[in-house]
Amino acid sequence: MDRLRSLLLPLSGLAAAALLWAAGTAWLAGVSPIAAAFSPLAALRAFEPLFGDSYIWTHIGVSLKRVAVGLAAALAVGVPLGILTGVSRRFASATGTLFQFLRMVSPLSWMPLAVMALGVGDAPVFFLLAFAALWPILLNTAAGVAQLDRNWLTLARSLSATRRETVLRVIVPGITAHILTGARLAIGIIWIILVPAEMLGVSAGLGYFILDTRDRLAYAELMAAILLIGFLGFLIDYGARRLHDRWLHQA
Repeated sequence: MDRLRSLLLPLSGLAAAALLWAAGTAWLAGVSPIAAAFSPLAALRAFEPLFGDSYIWTHIGVSLKRVAVGLAAALAVGVPLGILTGVSRRFASATGTLFQFLRMVSPLSWMPLAVMALGVGDAPVFFLLAFAALWPILLNTAAGVAQLDRNWLTLARSLSATRRETVLRVIVPGITAHILTGARLAIGIIWIILVPAEMLGVSAGLGYFILDTRDRLAYAELMAAILLIGFLGFLIDYGARRLHDRWLHQA
C-alpha cells in the first residue's frame, strides 16, 4: 500500500501540473492562437518525429559530454582545494573571502570574457560549467574535512603515515559522502547553466536546439525540447542520488 501511494502521489502532482498547463494554453489560445502550439498535446505530438530524427540524439550526446567534462574539471579542482581548505586554517583564512566573493558571481556573467579569452566553441562552455560546479564541490569537501573524526588523523600520524597516505587513505574515504553530495548539487547547477551556455556560438547541444526551434518557429518542438531537458535532468539527478545513497549504505 505504501509503495502504491509513493507512486501515485508523484503521478498525481504531474497530472495536476499537466492539467494546469493545458488549461493555461487553452485560455491563452483564445487571445493568441499561436499559444496552441505550446500545449501539452502539441508537445507530445512533436516527440515522435523529434526522436525519429537522429540529429536530436547528436544534441543530447554533445550536451551530456559537456556536462561530464565540466563536472570532471570541477571535481579535479574543487576536491583538492576543499581538502586544503579543511586541513589548513591559514589557507582557509587567506582564501575564504575570495572564494565567497567568486561564488556569488553568476557564472553566466563570465560569458563575454570566456569567449574573448577562449574563443567560440566548446572551451568557453566547459569553463562556465566547471566554474558553476566548482563551489558546491569545494564547500562540501571542506565541510567534510572539518567534520572528520580527528582521532583518525591522530591514528594516521601515530602510524607514521605520510601526508599523501593520510589524504588518500584517511581523508578521502572519510569525506566521500560529502564529495558525492557536492557533486550532486553541482550536477543540478551545471544542468541549469548548460542551456544558456550552449547559446554561446556553438553549433550543437540542447541549448542550441532551443534557439534553433525558436528561429524555425517550431514551438511544439521547443516545448518538447523543454520537456526532454527536464526529463534528462531528472534522470541524471536520480542517478547521482542513488550513487550517494548506495555509498552511505556501504559506509
